[in-house]
Amino acid sequence: MEGILEDLLENDLSCAPHVVARIVAEVTADRSSVREVAARLDPAQRAGLRPLPMPLPMVGGIDALYSGLDVDPRDHDLLVAISLRLDDRLDPLLDFDGRTAADIAAGPIGPLIHMHAGRVQLSDPRLAIWLRATTSTTSAARVHRRLHRVFHRRGERVDADWHRARASTGLDPTTANELTRIAREHSEAGLSERAFHLAAEAAAHTVGTDRDEATLVAGVAAIAAGYAVEAARRLAGLFPGGEERYRLQGLGGLFVAQAHLRGAVPEVDLDALRPRGDDPEHWYSWARAAAFAAVLCAERGDRLGMRSWLEALREGTARTGAEHELRDPVVALAWLVLGDHDVDDVRGAGPLTGGMLQALHAAIDGDVDHGLRILAVGDSGIGVEVDPFVAGFEASPLVGAYRAVVEVLLLMWRGDMGAARDRMIRASLELPVAIPFAGLGVVIARRLDLAVLGRLGPFARSLTAALPAPVRIDQLVDRGIEAFLDGASEEAASCMRVWRDRGAPQTTLSVPGLEEAIVVTEPALRHRHRIEPPEIALAQQLRLRITGCSDEDWRMERDRVVAETRTLTSPFSRGRVEAMIGTRSLIRGDVELGREHLATAVKLLELSGADAWARAVEVRLRRLGTQERPTVVVGDPLASCRRVWRSVLTAREFDVAMLVVEGASNRDIADSLHVSVRTVEVHLGRVFAKLEVRTRVELTVLAHRIGQYV
Repeated sequence: MEGILEDLLENDLSCAPHVVARIVAEVTADRSSVREVAARLDPAQRAGLRPLPMPLPMVGGIDALYSGLDVDPRDHDLLVAISLRLDDRLDPLLDFDGRTAADIAAGPIGPLIHMHAGRVQLSDPRLAIWLRATTSTTSAARVHRRLHRVFHRRGERVDADWHRARASTGLDPTTANELTRIAREHSEAGLSERAFHLAAEAAAHTVGTDRDEATLVAGVAAIAAGYAVEAARRLAGLFPGGEERYRLQGLGGLFVAQAHLRGAVPEVDLDALRPRGDDPEHWYSWARAAAFAAVLCAERGDRLGMRSWLEALREGTARTGAEHELRDPVVALAWLVLGDHDVDDVRGAGPLTGGMLQALHAAIDGDVDHGLRILAVGDSGIGVEVDPFVAGFEASPLVGAYRAVVEVLLLMWRGDMGAARDRMIRASLELPVAIPFAGLGVVIARRLDLAVLGRLGPFARSLTAALPAPVRIDQLVDRGIEAFLDGASEEAASCMRVWRDRGAPQTTLSVPGLEEAIVVTEPALRHRHRIEPPEIALAQQLRLRITGCSDEDWRMERDRVVAETRTLTSPFSRGRVEAMIGTRSLIRGDVELGREHLATAVKLLELSGADAWARAVEVRLRRLGTQERPTVVVGDPLASCRRVWRSVLTAREFDVAMLVVEGASNRDIADSLHVSVRTVEVHLGRVFAKLEVRTRVELTVLAHRIGQYV
C-alpha cells in the first residue's frame, strides 16, 4: 500500500489512504490501474470528501482485460445481475437465472464467478466495473426489473424497492419511503455508505416532505462516512425551505461538514435557527446541533464560540429534560477538548461521551493503560450503549475515527511510538481519520512518521494532502524535528524560533514536539492549556530544566533531574530526556557519564519503536567512539554554541563570549562594542561564572565542544 500511495503522490494524484484501500479492493493492487482510476476521480473524491462512483470508472487497463469476453445473453444477464445486487446471497441469483449452482459453475462463466457457502461473487472485482460500464442503460434497467420481480416474490421489500427504483427512468414515490426507512437502519448499523446511496436514491424519486426526509438521511449518512463535501451539499439543501424537524435534525451534521471544509464552525444567527414552537422533539434536535457546534468550536480553540453554543445547549436540554444525559457529558467533553484540566469527571454513555471521554480522563489522571482498556471494551461490542450525543451513529466510520485517533494518542502518551504508528496506518485505511479534533489525526500521523522513519512517509503525506485548504496544521515543528534527527541542529533551532515567534501554535491534546532545539521560557508558552498525562508534563519540565538552567545551576540540579527522569515509565519520554542529560554531560567534559546516558537513551528509544530518534542518538555514540580522530563540522562550527548560550547569557555577555571564542582581546572587544575595557572584564567575569570556566582557553574549548555534541 505504501508503494501505491507513493506512486499517486509522485503523479499528483494523492488520495486519502481509505480511498486507496477501497480502489485496491475493487481494482486489485496493480499500480497503473489504481493510478488510472484515481485520475478519473475529482479532488473531493480522492480526499474522501465525496463518495466514490458506483461502479468505479472504467479505465483502459480494465477494458483490455475483458474487451474480448463473449458470453451468451443469459450468462451476460446473470453476470450483470451479480454486479448490480445489494448483497452477495446466492439464492436470489439462482431464482433470477433458473439454473442450479452446479450447472452455472460447469458452464462458460464458471471461472468468472466464485460460489461458496450460499454466497456468490465475481472472481475479479474489475469485471463488475467492466460490466456496468459496457452494459447499456436499457439492458441494465431490464435486469433491475427482473431482480425487482425476484425479490418481490421472495417478500424482500428493501431489495425489491431498490431494484424498482433503479429500473425507473422517472419519479417513483412508492419506493422512496421504504428506501429511506431502510437507509436509517443501515446508518444505525454503521453501514453509512450504503445508507447514503439508498437515501440518495429515495430523494431522487420523491418530492416535498418525503424528499426532505430522504435528503436528511442521505446527508447525515454522508458525514457519518466522512463525505463532508457531499454532506454539506445535501444538508444545505434543507435550508431555508425544508421541513423544520428535518432542518433541525440535519443541523449538527451540517456543522461537522462545514467546520471540516472551512476550518471553523460557521457563524450563524442562532435566533433564525431556533425551533419556532414548543415541540420537545424539535428542541432536542436543536440541543444536539448545539452540542456538535460547541465541541467543534472547542476542537478549534474557539472559546467564545463554544460558550455561545453551550448556552444554546443548556436552553435546549432545559426544555426537554435532557440535562443529565446530554448536556452534562457534552459540556465536560467540550471543556476537556479546549484544555481545561479541572472539568468534572462526568461520564455519559456510548462511544464518545462515555468511553472516549472516560479514557481521556483516565489518561490525564495518570493511568493511560486504564484508558486504553476502556477503549478496547467499547471496540469489542460488549455492552454497547446509546450515546445521546451521536445517537444512531455510534457504529459510524466518523465516530470510529474519533475513537481511533484517541487510541493512537494514548499509545503515544504511553511511549509506544511504533505500535501507535501501526494503529494509525490501520485506521487510516478504514476510517476518515483526518476529520476528528480539527485534523489532530494528521498531526499525529506526521509526528509518528518522523519518530519512526525520520521523514514523512506516504501515509502521512497522503493524509496531509487530503485536508481541505482552510484546515491549518502547523508544520514548522515537523520541519524542525526532521532537521534535528538529520543532524542539522541549527536548521531545527531556526524552525523552532519561528514557531515560538508565531505564538508556539500547538494542539490542546498533547503530541510530541521538539523541546531539545530551543528553550521556551515565556510563561505564556509554558503554561498554555495542554491535555496530557502527568508524566508527559514532567518530561517537559525536565527538558526545560536541562536546557534552561546555567552551568552553575546544572551542577546542583543534575542529580535531581536524573532521579526524576528514572520515574518516567514512557520509554520515548525518558529516552529523550536521557539523551539530553547525556549531551549536557558531554558538553561539560564528562564523557563517560555522557556515554552512559546516551546508551540508555538508545535502548529506550528502540524499545518505544522511535527508530529515527534512536539512530540520531547512536550517531553521537559513534562519534564518541572515534574521538581520536578530529570531528569535521560542516558549516558554522559555533552555530550550536550560539543557540545554547543565548538561552543562559544576556545579550551583552553573549557578544563578549563569542568575540573571546573568536580570538579577540579585551581591547579589541571594547573597541568593537564601543565600551570600556573594564566593562568587558565585568561581562567576561559573569560569563566565566555562568558557564563554569576559568580561562579564555576553557571558554573556547567549551564552545567547540558544544558544536561537536549538540
